Amino acid sequence: MNYIIGDIGNTSTRICLLNKSKILKSIIFDTKKIFLNDYILKIIKKIFQKNLKKEILFSSVVPLALKKIKRSLKKKNYKVLEVKNFNLKKMIKINIKNINQLGSDRIVNSIEAKKFKNCLIIDFGTATTFDIVKNGIYEGGVIAPGIKSSIRNLSQSTALLPMFDLKNQQKSYGKNTKDALNAGFIWGYDGLINNIINKITINWKMNYKIILTGGYANLFKKIIKRSTIVDQNITIKGVSKVYREFL
Repeated sequence: MNYIIGDIGNTSTRICLLNKSKILKSIIFDTKKIFLNDYILKIIKKIFQKNLKKEILFSSVVPLALKKIKRSLKKKNYKVLEVKNFNLKKMIKINIKNINQLGSDRIVNSIEAKKFKNCLIIDFGTATTFDIVKNGIYEGGVIAPGIKSSIRNLSQSTALLPMFDLKNQQKSYGKNTKDALNAGFIWGYDGLINNIINKITINWKMNYKIILTGGYANLFKKIIKRSTIVDQNITIKGVSKVYREFL
């Protein structure tokens, strides 16, 4: 039987229809739209099928958005759950002090990635996060400023610096404002990302995978100085594993 799962992020939300582990349909939209009247009901209607399971599972880092979805879908007799409602330690050992401080998206990413045994997951989202799975155990991570949110904040905080689209075409310093900004962000995040990878792995004397996901994954795959793979479905795959384990 087909089922619905989703991932609620600070910037965007993704809702998917799946059969077992196969993604049949996927819709991505701005998270703020969740608070519009009946918006979620319209999204669910777009992917609705007969004989659909009534339990819907989300990973969420936006509690108010999840609460709104629960209220909206209750009208249609759907039961909305969040991945932390379940004992996730059955699926992955989490070696940190307080699991409640760890975002659900980062947990399900690690659940999906632990098949590699040793890996580093870099998520280019609202924040840029680095999560370490060692010997199949979640060991912790690093949180750095998000690229798009940093660009937006800089533009909103200054009178003359514009918004711009980041491009991986920067061979020299800028001769105009946008090229200067592009150089700062490309070169700056090149240094930040590669330095954090080196700090994490300097004493890690084993083979490991670096997995990239999120908005700038493909751009920075060209910049990271180590072998990487891109998986834009890693979060949905992780939520799907939780669904199939507990529901």
